[in-house]
Amino acid sequence: MKPWSAIFPLLLVALCSAPQVFSEAAPRAPRRESSLPAIARHPKTSAQIAQTKAILSSARRHVEVLASDRARGRGSATDDEFAAARYAAAQLKRYGIQPAGQNHTYFQRIPLDSMIRPQRGRAFYRGKTTTNVVGVLRGSDPKARHQAILLTAHLDHLGVGPAVNGDTIYNGADDDASGIAAVLELARVLSLGPRPRRSVVFALFGSEEIGGYGATYFRSHSPFPLSSFIANLQFEMIGRPDAAVAPRTLWLTGYERSNLGSTLAAHGARLVADPHPEEDFFRRSDNYGFAKRGLIAHTVSSYSLHQDYHRPSDDVAHLDFVHLAGAIQSLIQPIRWLCNSNFKPQWHPGQRP
Repeated sequence: MKPWSAIFPLLLVALCSAPQVFSEAAPRAPRRESSLPAIARHPKTSAQIAQTKAILSSARRHVEVLASDRARGRGSATDDEFAAARYAAAQLKRYGIQPAGQNHTYFQRIPLDSMIRPQRGRAFYRGKTTTNVVGVLRGSDPKARHQAILLTAHLDHLGVGPAVNGDTIYNGADDDASGIAAVLELARVLSLGPRPRRSVVFALFGSEEIGGYGATYFRSHSPFPLSSFIANLQFEMIGRPDAAVAPRTLWLTGYERSNLGSTLAAHGARLVADPHPEEDFFRRSDNYGFAKRGLIAHTVSSYSLHQDYHRPSDDVAHLDFVHLAGAIQSLIQPIRWLCNSNFKPQWHPGQRP
Protein backbone atom coordinates (compact mmCIF):
# COMPACT_ATOMS: atom_id res chain seq x y z
CA MET A 1 0.00 0.00 0.00
CA LYS A 2 1.48 3.31 -1.06
CA PRO A 3 2.40 5.81 1.67
CA TRP A 4 1.74 9.53 1.47
CA SER A 5 5.39 10.29 2.21
CA ALA A 6 8.14 9.63 -0.31
CA ILE A 7 9.83 6.24 -0.13
CA PHE A 8 12.39 6.78 -2.87
CA PRO A 9 15.48 6.76 -0.57
CA LEU A 10 14.58 3.22 0.56
CA LEU A 11 13.99 2.07 -2.99
CA LEU A 12 17.22 3.55 -4.28
CA VAL A 13 19.15 1.43 -1.81
CA ALA A 14 17.08 -1.61 -2.75
CA LEU A 15 17.63 -1.18 -6.47
CA CYS A 16 21.36 -0.92 -6.00
CA SER A 17 21.57 -4.04 -3.81
CA ALA A 18 22.76 -7.35 -5.22
CA PRO A 19 19.93 -9.77 -6.02
CA GLN A 20 19.50 -13.18 -4.42
CA VAL A 21 17.04 -15.75 -5.77
CA PHE A 22 15.06 -17.51 -3.08
CA SER A 23 13.22 -20.80 -3.03
CA GLU A 24 10.51 -22.60 -1.18
CA ALA A 25 13.17 -24.03 1.13
CA ALA A 26 13.50 -20.75 3.04
CA PRO A 27 13.83 -21.29 6.82
CA ARG A 28 10.71 -20.74 8.85
CA ALA A 29 10.41 -17.76 11.15
CA PRO A 30 9.04 -18.16 14.68
CA ARG A 31 5.30 -18.78 14.72
CA ARG A 32 2.87 -16.39 16.31
CA GLU A 33 -0.63 -17.80 16.13
CA SER A 34 -3.47 -18.89 18.30
CA SER A 35 -4.80 -22.43 17.97
CA LEU A 36 -6.96 -23.50 15.04
CA PRO A 37 -10.15 -23.97 17.07
CA ALA A 38 -10.43 -20.17 17.29
CA ILE A 39 -11.41 -20.17 13.62
CA ALA A 40 -12.71 -23.72 13.38
CA ARG A 41 -15.61 -22.78 15.68
CA HIS A 42 -17.18 -20.80 12.82
CA PRO A 43 -17.13 -23.33 9.96
CA LYS A 44 -20.02 -25.74 10.63
CA THR A 45 -19.04 -28.72 8.52
CA SER A 46 -16.08 -31.05 8.53
CA ALA A 47 -15.38 -30.06 4.93
CA GLN A 48 -15.12 -26.37 5.91
CA ILE A 49 -12.85 -27.20 8.83
CA ALA A 50 -10.61 -29.27 6.54
CA GLN A 51 -10.58 -26.43 4.01
CA THR A 52 -9.53 -23.93 6.67
CA LYS A 53 -6.73 -26.21 7.86
CA ALA A 54 -5.48 -26.54 4.28
CA ILE A 55 -5.59 -22.77 3.78
CA LEU A 56 -3.75 -22.21 7.06
CA SER A 57 -0.93 -24.55 6.01
CA SER A 58 -0.69 -23.34 2.43
CA ALA A 59 -0.97 -19.61 3.15
CA ARG A 60 1.71 -19.89 5.84
CA ARG A 61 4.02 -21.59 3.36
CA HIS A 62 3.52 -18.83 0.79
CA VAL A 63 4.17 -16.04 3.27
CA GLU A 64 7.20 -17.73 4.82
CA VAL A 65 8.79 -17.97 1.38
CA LEU A 66 7.82 -14.52 0.09
CA ALA A 67 8.63 -12.63 3.31
CA SER A 68 11.74 -14.56 4.33
CA ASP A 69 15.08 -12.79 4.57
CA ARG A 70 16.13 -14.73 1.46
CA ALA A 71 13.45 -12.83 -0.46
CA ARG A 72 15.25 -9.58 0.44
CA GLY A 73 12.06 -7.55 0.64
CA ARG A 74 11.00 -8.06 -3.01
CA GLY A 75 12.15 -4.57 -3.97
CA SER A 76 10.28 -2.93 -6.83
CA ALA A 77 11.77 -3.68 -10.27
CA THR A 78 14.58 -5.84 -8.87
CA ASP A 79 15.64 -9.42 -9.42
CA ASP A 80 14.16 -10.11 -6.00
CA GLU A 81 10.74 -9.02 -7.25
CA PHE A 82 11.23 -11.32 -10.24
CA ALA A 83 12.13 -14.19 -7.92
CA ALA A 84 8.81 -13.63 -6.13
CA ALA A 85 7.10 -13.59 -9.53
CA ARG A 86 8.67 -16.93 -10.46
CA TYR A 87 7.53 -18.45 -7.19
CA ALA A 88 3.95 -17.22 -7.70
CA ALA A 89 3.89 -18.43 -11.31
CA ALA A 90 5.04 -21.88 -10.19
CA GLN A 91 2.13 -22.06 -7.77
CA LEU A 92 -0.42 -21.05 -10.42
CA LYS A 93 0.97 -23.71 -12.76
CA ARG A 94 0.75 -26.27 -9.96
CA TYR A 95 -2.93 -25.38 -9.45
CA GLY A 96 -3.76 -25.75 -13.14
CA ILE A 97 -4.28 -22.03 -13.77
CA GLN A 98 -3.53 -21.18 -17.40
CA PRO A 99 -0.80 -18.63 -18.18
CA ALA A 100 -2.11 -15.30 -19.47
CA GLY A 101 1.06 -13.21 -19.73
CA GLN A 102 3.41 -12.48 -22.60
CA ASN A 103 4.32 -15.21 -25.10
CA HIS A 104 2.14 -17.84 -23.44
CA THR A 105 3.91 -17.44 -20.09
CA TYR A 106 2.66 -16.20 -16.72
CA PHE A 107 4.85 -13.09 -16.92
CA GLN A 108 4.44 -9.57 -18.13
CA ARG A 109 7.96 -8.11 -18.16
CA ILE A 110 7.74 -4.31 -18.23
CA PRO A 111 10.70 -1.98 -18.88
CA LEU A 112 10.21 1.00 -16.60
CA ASP A 113 11.88 3.25 -19.16
CA SER A 114 8.67 2.89 -21.17
CA MET A 115 6.41 3.68 -18.20
CA ILE A 116 7.99 6.59 -16.36
CA ARG A 117 8.17 10.04 -17.84
CA PRO A 118 11.59 11.62 -17.47
CA GLN A 119 11.58 13.77 -14.39
CA ARG A 120 13.91 14.80 -11.63
CA GLY A 121 14.91 12.04 -9.24
CA ARG A 122 13.90 9.12 -11.47
CA ALA A 123 17.26 8.35 -13.11
CA PHE A 124 17.81 5.27 -10.96
CA TYR A 125 14.90 3.52 -12.72
CA ARG A 126 16.74 3.61 -16.03
CA GLY A 127 17.17 0.11 -17.43
CA LYS A 128 15.01 -1.50 -14.72
CA THR A 129 12.25 -4.01 -15.43
CA THR A 130 9.23 -4.81 -13.29
CA THR A 131 7.13 -7.96 -13.51
CA ASN A 132 3.47 -8.93 -13.34
CA VAL A 133 2.22 -12.49 -12.94
CA VAL A 134 -1.06 -13.24 -14.73
CA GLY A 135 -3.10 -16.45 -14.91
CA VAL A 136 -6.66 -17.30 -15.87
CA LEU A 137 -9.21 -19.93 -14.92
CA ARG A 138 -11.46 -20.09 -17.98
CA GLY A 139 -15.17 -20.09 -17.29
CA SER A 140 -17.26 -23.15 -18.06
CA ASP A 141 -20.29 -21.36 -19.51
CA PRO A 142 -19.89 -20.51 -23.24
CA LYS A 143 -21.93 -17.35 -22.76
CA ALA A 144 -20.56 -16.23 -19.37
CA ARG A 145 -16.89 -17.18 -19.84
CA HIS A 146 -16.23 -13.88 -21.65
CA GLN A 147 -16.97 -12.08 -18.39
CA ALA A 148 -14.26 -12.17 -15.73
CA ILE A 149 -13.62 -11.51 -12.07
CA LEU A 150 -10.21 -9.93 -11.38
CA LEU A 151 -8.43 -10.95 -8.14
CA THR A 152 -5.20 -9.07 -7.47
CA ALA A 153 -2.39 -8.20 -5.06
CA HIS A 154 1.03 -6.60 -5.47
CA LEU A 155 4.31 -8.51 -5.59
CA ASP A 156 6.76 -5.87 -4.50
CA HIS A 157 7.77 -4.24 -1.25
CA LEU A 158 10.66 -1.95 -0.26
CA GLY A 159 13.57 -4.35 -0.59
CA VAL A 160 16.77 -3.67 1.34
CA GLY A 161 17.07 -0.25 2.93
CA PRO A 162 18.42 1.77 5.84
CA ALA A 163 18.87 -0.22 9.02
CA VAL A 164 16.23 0.03 11.75
CA ASN A 165 17.36 -1.61 14.98
CA GLY A 166 20.05 -3.36 12.99
CA ASP A 167 17.68 -4.85 10.39
CA THR A 168 17.98 -3.77 6.75
CA ILE A 169 15.49 -6.15 5.09
CA TYR A 170 11.98 -4.75 4.66
CA ASN A 171 10.26 -8.13 4.47
CA GLY A 172 6.72 -6.91 3.69
CA ALA A 173 4.96 -9.85 5.32
CA ASP A 174 1.67 -8.01 5.81
CA ASP A 175 2.36 -5.62 2.90
CA ASP A 176 1.78 -7.56 0.76
CA ALA A 177 2.88 -11.18 1.10
CA SER A 178 -0.43 -11.71 2.90
CA GLY A 179 -2.32 -10.45 -0.16
CA ILE A 180 -0.27 -12.61 -2.54
CA ALA A 181 -1.07 -15.62 -0.37
CA ALA A 182 -4.77 -14.77 -0.57
CA VAL A 183 -4.75 -14.62 -4.37
CA LEU A 184 -2.78 -17.87 -4.64
CA GLU A 185 -5.10 -19.63 -2.21
CA LEU A 186 -8.19 -18.41 -4.04
CA ALA A 187 -6.63 -19.73 -7.25
CA ARG A 188 -6.02 -23.10 -5.62
CA VAL A 189 -9.48 -23.46 -4.13
CA LEU A 190 -11.40 -22.16 -7.16
CA SER A 191 -9.49 -24.57 -9.40
CA LEU A 192 -10.82 -27.52 -7.40
CA GLY A 193 -14.11 -29.07 -8.44
CA PRO A 194 -16.38 -27.64 -11.16
CA ARG A 195 -15.07 -24.57 -12.94
CA PRO A 196 -17.07 -21.39 -12.34
CA ARG A 197 -19.32 -20.06 -15.09
CA ARG A 198 -17.39 -16.83 -15.42
CA SER A 199 -13.65 -16.66 -15.95
CA VAL A 200 -11.34 -15.62 -13.13
CA VAL A 201 -8.11 -13.68 -13.72
CA PHE A 202 -5.43 -13.81 -11.04
CA ALA A 203 -2.93 -10.96 -11.34
CA LEU A 204 0.01 -10.02 -9.13
CA PHE A 205 1.41 -6.60 -9.95
CA GLY A 206 4.97 -5.34 -9.79
CA SER A 207 6.10 -1.90 -8.65
CA GLU A 208 2.96 -0.89 -6.77
CA GLU A 209 5.08 0.73 -4.09
CA ILE A 210 6.71 3.18 -6.49
CA GLY A 211 3.64 4.23 -8.45
CA GLY A 212 1.49 1.27 -9.50
CA TYR A 213 3.37 0.69 -12.76
CA GLY A 214 2.57 -3.03 -13.02
CA ALA A 215 -1.16 -2.38 -12.71
CA THR A 216 -0.93 0.51 -15.17
CA TYR A 217 0.67 -1.76 -17.76
CA PHE A 218 -1.89 -4.50 -17.14
CA ARG A 219 -4.79 -2.17 -17.88
CA SER A 220 -3.50 -1.87 -21.45
CA HIS A 221 -2.36 -5.49 -21.79
CA SER A 222 -5.05 -7.52 -20.07
CA PRO A 223 -6.11 -10.98 -21.30
CA PHE A 224 -9.68 -9.63 -21.30
CA PRO A 225 -10.94 -6.19 -22.36
CA LEU A 226 -11.45 -4.06 -19.26
CA SER A 227 -15.12 -3.83 -20.15
CA SER A 228 -15.37 -7.61 -19.69
CA PHE A 229 -14.37 -7.48 -16.04
CA ILE A 230 -17.29 -7.62 -13.63
CA ALA A 231 -15.32 -6.60 -10.53
CA ASN A 232 -11.82 -6.28 -9.12
CA LEU A 233 -10.88 -7.23 -5.57
CA GLN A 234 -7.36 -6.23 -4.54
CA PHE A 235 -6.01 -7.99 -1.43
CA GLU A 236 -3.71 -5.87 0.68
CA MET A 237 -2.48 -6.26 4.25
CA ILE A 238 -4.84 -8.95 5.56
CA GLY A 239 -2.28 -10.71 7.75
CA ARG A 240 -3.21 -9.06 11.04
CA PRO A 241 -6.60 -8.29 12.60
CA ASP A 242 -7.89 -4.74 13.01
CA ALA A 243 -9.35 -4.03 16.45
CA ALA A 244 -11.47 -1.27 14.88
CA VAL A 245 -13.81 -3.95 13.48
CA ALA A 246 -15.24 -7.18 14.86
CA PRO A 247 -12.95 -10.23 15.20
CA ARG A 248 -12.43 -12.32 12.05
CA THR A 249 -13.63 -9.41 9.95
CA LEU A 250 -12.17 -7.68 6.89
CA TRP A 251 -12.97 -4.26 5.56
CA LEU A 252 -13.40 -2.94 2.04
CA THR A 253 -12.06 0.38 0.85
CA GLY A 254 -14.73 2.55 -0.73
CA TYR A 255 -17.46 0.24 0.61
CA GLU A 256 -20.02 3.02 0.37
CA ARG A 257 -19.25 3.70 -3.30
CA SER A 258 -20.81 0.56 -4.79
CA ASN A 259 -23.07 -2.36 -3.96
CA LEU A 260 -20.30 -4.96 -4.27
CA GLY A 261 -19.30 -5.08 -0.61
CA SER A 262 -22.83 -5.23 0.76
CA THR A 263 -23.78 -7.94 -1.74
CA LEU A 264 -20.78 -10.12 -0.87
CA ALA A 265 -21.61 -9.59 2.82
CA ALA A 266 -25.17 -10.72 2.16
CA HIS A 267 -23.70 -13.95 0.78
CA GLY A 268 -21.63 -14.60 3.87
CA ALA A 269 -18.48 -12.49 3.55
CA ARG A 270 -17.31 -11.02 6.86
CA LEU A 271 -16.80 -7.71 5.12
CA VAL A 272 -17.57 -4.21 6.45
CA ALA A 273 -16.86 -0.59 5.58
CA ASP A 274 -13.35 0.81 6.00
CA PRO A 275 -13.10 2.08 9.60
CA HIS A 276 -10.29 4.50 8.65
CA PRO A 277 -11.87 6.81 6.03
CA GLU A 278 -9.50 9.63 6.93
CA GLU A 279 -6.63 7.57 5.45
CA ASP A 280 -8.29 7.52 2.00
CA PHE A 281 -7.14 3.94 1.36
CA PHE A 282 -9.49 3.61 -1.61
CA ARG A 283 -7.09 5.77 -3.62
CA ARG A 284 -3.89 4.22 -2.28
CA SER A 285 -3.74 0.81 -3.92
CA ASP A 286 -3.87 -0.73 -7.38
CA ASN A 287 -7.66 -0.92 -7.37
CA TYR A 288 -7.96 2.82 -7.86
CA GLY A 289 -6.65 2.91 -11.43
CA PHE A 290 -9.25 0.32 -12.41
CA ALA A 291 -11.99 2.24 -10.62
CA LYS A 292 -11.01 5.37 -12.56
CA ARG A 293 -11.67 3.39 -15.72
CA GLY A 294 -15.16 2.49 -14.52
CA LEU A 295 -14.55 -1.03 -13.18
CA ILE A 296 -16.06 -1.74 -9.75
CA ALA A 297 -12.74 -2.11 -7.94
CA HIS A 298 -12.01 -2.13 -4.21
CA THR A 299 -9.28 -3.29 -1.84
CA VAL A 300 -9.90 -5.90 0.85
CA SER A 301 -7.83 -5.30 3.99
CA SER A 302 -7.59 -5.53 7.75
CA TYR A 303 -4.72 -3.07 8.19
CA SER A 304 -4.86 -1.79 11.76
CA LEU A 305 -2.50 1.17 11.23
CA HIS A 306 0.13 -0.88 13.05
CA GLN A 307 3.57 0.62 13.59
CA ASP A 308 5.37 -2.01 11.51
CA TYR A 309 4.08 -0.52 8.24
CA HIS A 310 6.97 0.02 5.80
CA ARG A 311 9.52 -1.03 8.43
CA PRO A 312 11.79 -4.09 8.66
CA SER A 313 9.60 -5.29 11.53
CA ASP A 314 6.77 -6.10 9.09
CA ASP A 315 7.96 -9.70 9.20
CA VAL A 316 6.55 -13.19 9.47
CA ALA A 317 6.82 -13.24 13.26
CA HIS A 318 4.23 -10.46 13.55
CA LEU A 319 1.52 -12.09 11.41
CA ASP A 320 -1.56 -13.83 12.76
CA PHE A 321 -1.91 -16.83 10.45
CA VAL A 322 -5.17 -17.93 12.01
CA HIS A 323 -6.65 -14.54 11.12
CA LEU A 324 -5.15 -14.74 7.61
CA ALA A 325 -6.55 -18.22 6.97
CA GLY A 326 -9.94 -17.25 8.36
CA ALA A 327 -9.97 -14.12 6.21
CA ILE A 328 -9.30 -16.09 3.05
CA GLN A 329 -11.76 -18.84 3.94
CA SER A 330 -14.54 -16.35 4.68
CA LEU A 331 -14.43 -15.02 1.12
CA ILE A 332 -14.32 -18.28 -0.80
CA GLN A 333 -18.04 -18.97 -1.02
CA PRO A 334 -19.05 -15.33 -1.70
CA ILE A 335 -16.46 -15.10 -4.48
CA ARG A 336 -17.51 -18.48 -5.84
CA TRP A 337 -21.10 -17.18 -5.89
CA LEU A 338 -19.97 -14.03 -7.73
CA CYS A 339 -18.18 -16.17 -10.33
CA ASN A 340 -21.29 -18.28 -10.92
CA SER A 341 -24.00 -15.63 -10.75
CA ASN A 342 -25.36 -13.08 -13.21
CA PHE A 343 -24.83 -10.27 -10.72
CA LYS A 344 -23.10 -7.15 -12.00
CA PRO A 345 -22.19 -4.63 -9.28
CA GLN A 346 -22.91 -0.96 -9.80
CA TRP A 347 -21.57 2.34 -8.50
CA HIS A 348 -23.95 4.18 -6.22
CA PRO A 349 -25.13 7.51 -7.69
CA GLY A 350 -22.35 10.08 -7.61
CA GLN A 351 -19.78 7.62 -6.18
CA ARG A 352 -17.84 6.61 -9.28
CA PRO A 353 -14.35 8.14 -8.98
